[in-house]
Amino acid sequence: MSTRRFLFLLGSSRDEGHEGNTELLARRAAEQLPEGVEQEWISLTEHPLPEFVDQRHDSDHVRPTEGAAGLLLDATLAATDLVIASPLYWYSVSAPTKRYLDHWSGWLRTPGVDFKATMAGRTLWGVTALAHEEFEVADPLYGTLHHTAAYLEMRFGGVLLGNGSKPGDVLNDTAALARAKTFFAQEAPLARFPYETETETETETGAGAGAGATA
Repeated sequence: MSTRRFLFLLGSSRDEGHEGNTELLARRAAEQLPEGVEQEWISLTEHPLPEFVDQRHDSDHVRPTEGAAGLLLDATLAATDLVIASPLYWYSVSAPTKRYLDHWSGWLRTPGVDFKATMAGRTLWGVTALAHEEFEVADPLYGTLHHTAAYLEMRFGGVLLGNGSKPGDVLNDTAALARAKTFFAQEAPLARFPYETETETETETGAGAGAGATA
């Protein structure tokens, strides 16, 4: 894909029609995207997925062609950049967001989709608002998204964090709004599991030691 296409997946559990802090922050970041970059915004509460049923030991999954599942699969496959915009719920992603990611497990095993190969090299981003000012409490959410990207050999652009509890609070977080201006402009590295980077470091260190000993 030469043209970038951003898919924004809104995971708020608020009533329809209310822009939560996470969506507000995501839209501020999206305003900075270059002209010509396509954007699609889908609310996971307005297009609810059914509960995921794991069939991996029974039969293949059938490709969904209708309803929320068909819409979300097609939109996911068409995107070069996926933005998970989920408020922090119990220190991780919201229930609608988790259900969406659970369906990735089925899409991985759907004949004709080739989901893992298709997603490899594309970029996953996160946006979240939280009531805490101590952003480290969002580490579980960060880990969920980062490791998802690592498993699918995607790039990971990190998580844009903002502070907010009541609707509109995040617009008072000047630091978050400043970060939003350059968030999507940064280079997104290929995601690696921690054990992969540790192994690479050990290999490089071992190679250096061996070379020195041989010399």
